[in-house]
Order: sequence, then C-alpha cells, then structure tokens
Amino acid sequence: MSNRKRFISVEGGEGAGKTTLIEGLSKLLREKGIRVVTTREPGGIPIAEQIRKVILDPANTLMEARTEALLYAAARRQHLVQKVIPALEEGAVVICDRFVDSSLAYQGYARGLGIEQVWAVNRFAVEGAMPMLTLWLDLEPEAGLRRIHSANEREINRLDLEELTFHQRVREGYQMVYERDTQRIIRLDAEKPQKALINEAFQIIEAKFGGLSAVDVK
Repeated sequence: MSNRKRFISVEGGEGAGKTTLIEGLSKLLREKGIRVVTTREPGGIPIAEQIRKVILDPANTLMEARTEALLYAAARRQHLVQKVIPALEEGAVVICDRFVDSSLAYQGYARGLGIEQVWAVNRFAVEGAMPMLTLWLDLEPEAGLRRIHSANEREINRLDLEELTFHQRVREGYQMVYERDTQRIIRLDAEKPQKALINEAFQIIEAKFGGLSAVDVK
C-alpha cells in the first residue's frame, strides 16, 4: 500500500470529541512504533492558522457563506501541500481534525450553498488528495453544545455561537455526506465512553490498513 494513502480524517459537529479521539489513537499508534503526524483544519501551519483566526473570530458575524467556504478551501490547500502531503510522502500516518467533509456539511448543507458546489471548490483545492479513511463522530447537537459550554478551558468560537438549528443542519449534512461515501466514512457513536470509542476506532484503522507495524514506516 502506498504511504500516501495513510491519511485519516476525523469529523464531527461541535463538541463531538475529535481532539480526545485523535490523542488516544495517536498514543496507540506510537506505542506500536509508528510515526504519526496529527494536525487540524483550518490550521496546522502558520498561514492556515492565520486564516483560522479570521474564520472563527466571534467578531466576524457578518462573514458571508461563500467567503467562509473559500477561506476554508484556501487554508486547506496550503495546509495540504505544506504539511499533509510531505508527511505522507515520508511514510507517516497523518490524522487530521476535519477535512473536506466539514466544508460539505457546514457550508454546503448547513449554510445552504449546496454540497456539490462546495465540493467543486474543494476538488480544485485538494487535487484528489482525500483521506483513505474518515471517522465520523456522530452526536446529538444538544449534547455537543453542552460539552462545549461545560469545558471552561475551551475557547468559544464563532461557530459555537450559532443557533441550535444550525448545528442540527450540520448533523443532517454529515449524514448526507456519509451516505455519499460509506466505503471511506465510518460512523461512530460519540456517546460511547472515551476508552471504548478509541479502541473501536483503532480496530477500524488496523482493519482498513491491513494491520500497521513499525516496519511500514520509513
């Protein structure tokens, strides 16, 4: 299997537990001697982190939906060519907190721009460099928002301030994206205990990649 295919994304609505899952998976993979690069979108590199600040700044409530979608795609492109692809070419397993599916669910469906229209923009941005595996943490929006507002250390961003109906549409959007590509996207119940969820996801990764070992990595 080409090392360039060892690309995993983790998706989900606000408060779904993506960060915790990524940290747990990274620990298990590194214990097997596997090089893992974790990153996030938007962000992961200085240019994309600057774009992230603009997108998520609570002061930018006037940001138009297409502007938002284009900024995400721009950050994604720079992050992909500067960090993700080089890491894959060096033999690492890359785990990314969000990728194209977020744009399809948030801007394509929840913002009403159209999944196909947003996909067209992102298809241009990524040039076919899609994850081989996507783990979708599915959670009731109400539960996710409760998690966010109970986590005092987490900074509240512009998307967290959206109405509940917006987050409900995001979940509907993820369901539609999932149905488009059930071979790549695996739905996980984010209500499960953290340890059980991490172990389930790790087993999925091992099955998808035919088993992983230190000898797979340069």
